[in-house]
Amino acid sequence: MERAMELCAQSHGIAFIRTSRPTFPVIYKNDEPFAVGKAKVVRKYGGEQVLLIGAGVTLHEALKAADELASKYQIKARVIDPFTIKPIDKETIIANAKECGGKIITIEDHYPEGGLGEAVASAVASENIRVQILAVRDIPRSGPPQALIDMFGIGSKSIVNAVLNFK
Repeated sequence: MERAMELCAQSHGIAFIRTSRPTFPVIYKNDEPFAVGKAKVVRKYGGEQVLLIGAGVTLHEALKAADELASKYQIKARVIDPFTIKPIDKETIIANAKECGGKIITIEDHYPEGGLGEAVASAVASENIRVQILAVRDIPRSGPPQALIDMFGIGSKSIVNAVLNFK
């Protein structure tokens, strides 16, 4: 969060930081360098069959799904944190998608319009890469965070099912 605040303070134009209510394990150390427009590969095995892209709460869900896919189904999933949506790191996404069989699943905790999935789909539009978007498609409501994540189909179980059914 500290790095994100610094980058926002130093950028010109509009910037915002999305945060979530639940407590999650820390992925990055405080001194981890970040750059606007540069994604981070968070999980990489080699020989992956699919690329999962999530941010914030959905990054944690993608990591849980990757663990389940590897342990239960022997399917390797690479996981990317885009860090910024605009600008999106087109080069990193395309290169990693090609290394993962040309399959991407994006996971976002809001409506699909104007979000991560559309940004990724636009970035890879001229490539032979397929994108499936998991996003909130119903009217949001209040409730415990994990229950809402599962209800809207953006939790690890939904991600695993999306991978297993990705044609």
